Amino acid sequence: MKTSKSPKRVVIEALQVGKASLAAYSHRFSPKIFTQPQLFACLVLKDFYNLTYRGTVGMLADCDSLAEAIGLEKIPHFSTFQKAAARLLVSRRAQRLLDETIQAATDHRVMRKNVALAAIDGTGFESRHISAYFVRRRNRTCKEGYQTTTYTRFPSANLLCDCDSHLVLAMVTGRGPGPDDPYFQPTLKQAASRANIETLLADAGYDSEAAHVFAREQYGTRTIIPATRGRPTKKRLRGYWRNRMKTRFNKIKYGQRWQVETVFSMLKRNLGHAIAAKKYWSQCRQLLLLA
Repeated sequence: MKTSKSPKRVVIEALQVGKASLAAYSHRFSPKIFTQPQLFACLVLKDFYNLTYRGTVGMLADCDSLAEAIGLEKIPHFSTFQKAAARLLVSRRAQRLLDETIQAATDHRVMRKNVALAAIDGTGFESRHISAYFVRRRNRTCKEGYQTTTYTRFPSANLLCDCDSHLVLAMVTGRGPGPDDPYFQPTLKQAASRANIETLLADAGYDSEAAHVFAREQYGTRTIIPATRGRPTKKRLRGYWRNRMKTRFNKIKYGQRWQVETVFSMLKRNLGHAIAAKKYWSQCRQLLLLA
């Protein structure tokens, strides 16, 4: 695992975020053995070091300083982490945790509240061990004259990030393969609640007049999206903003769209490119925790 942060610092920072956005206990009659922020810190530790629930228990048992750093008097059972993930990482609570993370980054001047340049894109994560080489080789040996290779569905994430600080401002999960444009509005809506975005960069997968109108009229965000969807033509495109993208495309600013690819690379190199969860909603919760 390539990371510069120590496990102790990871759990302490996660504990602070959890305390700011989660109640100490889920119910007034709960056993009150572990607090919700403590369990959230353990879940962050699990995904930060690509551990299983049992592996997380083992790491806490072997490193007394980790449990002491977050105030654990006893090590939780691995099933406690599984139940905590199902309870704490539902969409509404996960969004509050990301809200607090962005607020902490703003307070510490890691990023600015007014984001000058942001980028949006989607990516897929592996959910099982399948050889991509085997899929390509099978496709080459097709004798029917058309593609018969089938592709496995995989968990996907549409992510919007600040190009300057590389901080994740919004993440919307889904299933791939599929088009990206249905995720444009919910991802931008989520990010706009956390920061003021001046300019948003997106690739041709989000190319539509509706995307330009939504961003500019709802949030005052300038959009730069190449108008290349559909058949190539020299005629005037339908839609004012798409036609403007064709005639006055800002290539210099659009050249920074690769920053979101850098964020995907950092996520997959540091936190892993595969999702251990098998069920759809468990995969969504794990992707939100990565953010």
